[in-house]
Amino acid sequence: MKRHLLALLLACSLPAHALSESGPTVTVVDARGHGAFRTIQAALDSLSQDAPSTRIILIRPGLYAEKIYITKSRVALVGEDRKKTRIVYAELRRNWRKDHPDDWGAAVINIGDAVTDLVIANLTVHNNYGSLHGDHDHQFAIRSMGSATRLSLLAIDAIADGGDTVSLWNTATGMYYFADCHFEGHVDFVCPRGWCYATDSRFFGHNESASIWHDGSLDEDAKFVIRNSTFDGVRGFALGRNNRDGQFFILDSVFSKNMADKPIYQAPGTSTFRWPLRAYFWNARREGGPLAWLADNLGLAKGAPRAEEIDARWTFAGAWDP
Repeated sequence: MKRHLLALLLACSLPAHALSESGPTVTVVDARGHGAFRTIQAALDSLSQDAPSTRIILIRPGLYAEKIYITKSRVALVGEDRKKTRIVYAELRRNWRKDHPDDWGAAVINIGDAVTDLVIANLTVHNNYGSLHGDHDHQFAIRSMGSATRLSLLAIDAIADGGDTVSLWNTATGMYYFADCHFEGHVDFVCPRGWCYATDSRFFGHNESASIWHDGSLDEDAKFVIRNSTFDGVRGFALGRNNRDGQFFILDSVFSKNMADKPIYQAPGTSTFRWPLRAYFWNARREGGPLAWLADNLGLAKGAPRAEEIDARWTFAGAWDP
């Protein structure tokens, strides 16, 4: 997927007229007025509802203090500079739900019910409600709705000053791919439902209850797979939990000495667990010494998969190969 990001960025470096004959047209957003649009939402609104290939929206460096609503498929939001292209908005889920029937609009980036084949790349998205108001309750940076699937996050910083930073919530058919990302937040700050594969990413938790969470309650095969990544956080941060049936595979990853000696656990919730706790590790390295529950145990997973076969295609059972 890194080569795909490179291709997107190369395309975005070319003039739009040069791309129209052989590739996708690039729509440029520049907050200072040097593009086709000043806001990301205006660029999204200008697109047709659907298209046979991906439409690229290149976002120039700047602070975009706006809430984004994505309702169209085959779109790539690509920042020109990961650190300097910043989408920042303050929204507390609890406040939003006082006057709204659901979470549509509760996030900085809101992904609609039927959206597919969406890429968000090379930028920072931050829900900063907590730092402004001192409340670290649930506050989404990115939230998907309904049956949204085939969503890719590439080389982004996704940060929230509360829980549920990245919440992609299609339990039945959701498929998500993360590469070279930095995730940061409070409880359950990366909490996919369905199938998720993350690689070469960094996780930083600000709480002691859980960093990662998974809901695979509708299908025994659903899973959250993480490879070649690092986990850090405040002293005593816990790795993960689920309060619905879920399944974790974490391979070739490094864990900070700040991590608590607390295995991934099933927390009390509204659902009855149909399957036992499923958390599988391979080649885990912990700073400060090993922990017994991080020992290699892939052989206990259904089908006893080998470490070398666990990749994105395996995660999605061949249904998607990003």
